[in-house]
Amino acid sequence: MLDLLLSIVIPTIVLMKFSGEEDLGPAGALITALAFPIAWGLYELVKFRKFNFIALLGLVSVLLTGGIGLLELDNQWLAIKEAAIPGIIGLAVIISTITPYPLVKTIIYNPKVMQVDKIEARLIELGNQAMFQTRLMRATYMLSATFFFSAAMNYMLATWIVVSPAGTPEFNEELGKMTMLGYVMIALPSMLMMAGLFYYLWRTINGLTGFTLEEIMHGEQGK
Repeated sequence: MLDLLLSIVIPTIVLMKFSGEEDLGPAGALITALAFPIAWGLYELVKFRKFNFIALLGLVSVLLTGGIGLLELDNQWLAIKEAAIPGIIGLAVIISTITPYPLVKTIIYNPKVMQVDKIEARLIELGNQAMFQTRLMRATYMLSATFFFSAAMNYMLATWIVVSPAGTPEFNEELGKMTMLGYVMIALPSMLMMAGLFYYLWRTINGLTGFTLEEIMHGEQGK
């Protein structure tokens, strides 16, 4: 909830309600709105002291948005940026399939979430390891599809909503509207797709090992 508040709600309110010349002004409101997600992202980086590729792209995305607004660049750059960030992640997911560490293992099938050693031992015991790897690869492509969906929706939403010149109160208001609608039209469907991916992975593990969800999840997560 805190992440949602600092990354979506407060920036949207600032952009839509305080961009007028009598308030913070277009530049002031944009800087103030972007300060919240930037500060929150840096706080998490310092607190956990762990490099996170996706979180870093999110921070870069926020900084690019600020640069486009403050430099008053053409709105087409905003649409390209909105599509590029999830698109890059989607490509990274596909490229990861030729490495020993597919990103689906980092995001979902990892030892912090599931008892991977226990699952692997049962797969070897039953001779289902090759089948599992095939389905894990399929899950990786499904994961990349969620990011490509987000990229396409981001581009369409940006070109549809943000039509005013950068550096104007109208631009800030449209940016805030895009952020708000993006959560409803993009983030929520993407979350549902991720939930579907998790269900697919669990059904695969259940079918190939016989384990229940409670038997493969760690501690309280299993409960």
